[in-house]
Amino acid sequence: MQDNVQDNVQDNVQDNVIDNVQDNVQDNVIDNVQDNVQNNVIEVSDVSLKFKMANDRINTIKEFTVALLRRKLHYQEFWALRDVSFSIKKGTVLGIIGENGAGKSTLLKVISGIMKPTVGKVQVYGNVVPMLELGSGFDHDLSGRENIFLNGSILGYSEAFLTEKYDEIVAFSEISQFLEMPLRNYSSGMIMRLAFSIATVVNPEILIVDEILAVGDFRFQEKCQKRIAKMIEGGTTVLIVSHSNEMMKSFCDRVAWLEQGKLREIGPAEEICDYYEGRGQ
Repeated sequence: MQDNVQDNVQDNVQDNVIDNVQDNVQDNVIDNVQDNVQNNVIEVSDVSLKFKMANDRINTIKEFTVALLRRKLHYQEFWALRDVSFSIKKGTVLGIIGENGAGKSTLLKVISGIMKPTVGKVQVYGNVVPMLELGSGFDHDLSGRENIFLNGSILGYSEAFLTEKYDEIVAFSEISQFLEMPLRNYSSGMIMRLAFSIATVVNPEILIVDEILAVGDFRFQEKCQKRIAKMIEGGTTVLIVSHSNEMMKSFCDRVAWLEQGKLREIGPAEEICDYYEGRGQ
């Protein structure tokens, strides 16, 4: 009888210990997963994007309608992105490299919400300020002054805020003498100056920059890089596309290498840039 009682007690104690250990392990795993998710500001999961490229030379809506009704529209499928997955933690500076046509700008547009992936999903936690195609968000028939308010409103800034920050935007852009001139008379460098000055007048949570910084002169590029560095110190997460490996090495924490729409490598900036320069050799 005594032996049976001891066995039962030991079994119960052993079962309780195992249950407690399992509960603690499970709680720790859940906490770690939750911490990792909470620290991620961008999560790209199995993203693919397909374009349909027409093989016919159709220039008008009428020609398109006729070809559609006659079932003579011919398309060629092109996958700009295929099965791209990665995550970015708050405050990270991620560079994206690859040859022309690799899908770099397309990926930025998907993350910015401008394009919707064909497959997969993108989750972004925070406000995004995208600086993508040069001149996007501007009306070239309006003056530089008017475009400050137009572009700023597209980025989500109120008229009162833009009025308050107007002098600061103008001072940073260094184009005050041209503000009443229509934007169509601006050089590409002047448009870049204005776009950057508006977009970075506040510290966004996520800044996405395509290759437009390459348009400006060297002195203004340095000025922009200093402002971005200051934003990074304040906790801004930055995604940047550039063909300058030296800039990537000095500026980025991590680099993603895209090749033919696929994520070839992602890792420490210097390591991936060196690998890219050698093209994986």
